[in-house]
Amino acid sequence: MQILKGTGIDWRERRLISNLYVAQSVKVRLDRGETRSVKIGRSVRQGCYLSPILSIVYSEYLTKVALERFGDFKIGGQIIHAVKHADELVLLAKEEKMLQDMIDKLTEIGSCYGMEMNVEKAKVMRIARQPFPVKIMIEQQL
Repeated sequence: MQILKGTGIDWRERRLISNLYVAQSVKVRLDRGETRSVKIGRSVRQGCYLSPILSIVYSEYLTKVALERFGDFKIGGQIIHAVKHADELVLLAKEEKMLQDMIDKLTEIGSCYGMEMNVEKAKVMRIARQPFPVKIMIEQQL
């Protein structure tokens, strides 16, 4: 809810979202009846139209906060930190150390809000005239 408040969403909408998402429970319907009610921890509501919007709001906020002090990569005269599409994020940096710092800050800020980077899906690509290896650590993994 802190992120929603920080983005300027009115308290009435935040209360509505909280009522939809906090203290959720679920029952599974089987052939022989329903299971007992089980509380859901953190998650988005599957099939809820609001879930992808909230995901975008959170992603945008976390990226902005994490990458605000980085900014040496210019395209068309504008500083670009990241390129986003759906739930994908591409970080842009001129140097390996800058990229490592960006990833470290993004994982640090994300963990404060219960979000994690999927290390298995993370990839590093270097565009250079002279190829040489890049060693980027994500949560102590290469």
